[in-house]
Amino acid sequence: MDAKDNGNQGQKQPQEPSHLQEDLDERRIRTDSESSIDSMTRFVLPSLDGSPPKIVTLDEVSSMFKNLRNMELAHEIALNPDFKLQQYEPPLDSLEGRIKTMVHKAFWDLLRQQLERQPPSYDQAIRLLAEIKECFPQLLSPSNERALAHINEVLDDAVIRQQAERGVLDFKSYANFVINILAKSCSPARDDAVAKLREIEDVVDTFRSILELMTLMKLDMANFMLALARKQIAANSVQYEKEKFSKYLREFHGNAGFPATEDWLKRHRSGGNMDETIYNAYMQLLDYPADKEFPELLRMDKDRFVGLTWRAQRLILCASLISIAQSTPIISQRRENRIQLAQQLDIIVQDVKNEDQVPTAMESCYEQIRSFVNKVLVQEQLPAMSEADQEALKSHVLRLANKASPVPSLMAKRLDGYVRVALRSNGSIPPPPAGFVDFQEELVAFIASFRRLVSYNHAVFGEHFHEILSQTVGAVDEASEAAASGTGISAAGQAQVAKP
Repeated sequence: MDAKDNGNQGQKQPQEPSHLQEDLDERRIRTDSESSIDSMTRFVLPSLDGSPPKIVTLDEVSSMFKNLRNMELAHEIALNPDFKLQQYEPPLDSLEGRIKTMVHKAFWDLLRQQLERQPPSYDQAIRLLAEIKECFPQLLSPSNERALAHINEVLDDAVIRQQAERGVLDFKSYANFVINILAKSCSPARDDAVAKLREIEDVVDTFRSILELMTLMKLDMANFMLALARKQIAANSVQYEKEKFSKYLREFHGNAGFPATEDWLKRHRSGGNMDETIYNAYMQLLDYPADKEFPELLRMDKDRFVGLTWRAQRLILCASLISIAQSTPIISQRRENRIQLAQQLDIIVQDVKNEDQVPTAMESCYEQIRSFVNKVLVQEQLPAMSEADQEALKSHVLRLANKASPVPSLMAKRLDGYVRVALRSNGSIPPPPAGFVDFQEELVAFIASFRRLVSYNHAVFGEHFHEILSQTVGAVDEASEAAASGTGISAAGQAQVAKP
């Protein structure tokens, strides 16, 4: 270091003027705070295969719906009518969440400081209005050209800057203009939120709430795009998945086979009728053996089949419970009492999703039945249940935890027969079997979900299932021929010998 540098070290460095330093700080906050108005709002694409949820922007959502690049997404949209995108918010205790909170606070604090100056400074306000204008094309249909032109005219950056320079910019009036546009373009579900915007007097709080609402409206638009694309995706996703599966077979599968799928189909072989075999195999998915590996080709829908299994089990439990409850005349002879009790029991068993939860649920159901029956007996001025009757009722109800006991077994057979008939019907669903009448709404919804899942899956993999069964039939025939040749008797001759 030379003498000149040493001399400079001892001197006090010149400071930026305070107003210049303040301007630099504001510029830095403006740059760092662009995300505070959520111009790049992101959404959560729910996990479809156990992997972490994906975070996507509105543009990515649009591209995703136009181009079926994701087989799991197409599959989910086609099969799940309730599938929706969710708003993404980083956890508050995460680094991203803490940074977002600090940046947003800095952004709004600076806006308030500038507006409270004398005279006011509108740099941050102008930037805010410009980015709000940029958001409207994401909230309105592209065909709504007149509305977008009007917004661009009113929120013209040059005009707003001229007003600010002349000191006549009415920031509140722009807030009211934006609110009016939102009121005309939002979904009915957001009407209350718009009404609340009009009640806010502080202009900074108004704009903060406006941007929160615009973020929700972007989510509405993303899910609206999903709804529009759903029919097209459903129409094309079967062919799309078949093509993907064929490509997989060509490029990766080789001769490895799908042993669990083959075993699943072979276990339900029904003579030479392949369709009957496949049909019986699908029916087993409602009570799949725990000791058997789940078919590889159905694993994308394993959680759905498991969910349907427990919907079926809950229906069986409800039908069993109401059948036992009808041993008391006050239930069997009073339709309104039976319906009311059925609704209460249905609510109790909705939390049952595994075997361990069944015994506890049955205890709760017994208490509900006992309490309900005694209540209606009192209302009709009849004597309450005796201790012996209550003990007998408790014994019957708690026994339902074992699905092999007589009543659940009977109801399971009735449901199985009903599902088989419903699957083969052409759109119409037959009347519910005995015991299930009071649960018809859930029964119909269950049948619709199972039929949709089976139909879709069979449309994608049905040809391959036939191929698997054809190969196994051919292998059996070849083995039969080989065995026959060892004795000098043909397969045809063996058939003749076997005849009485």
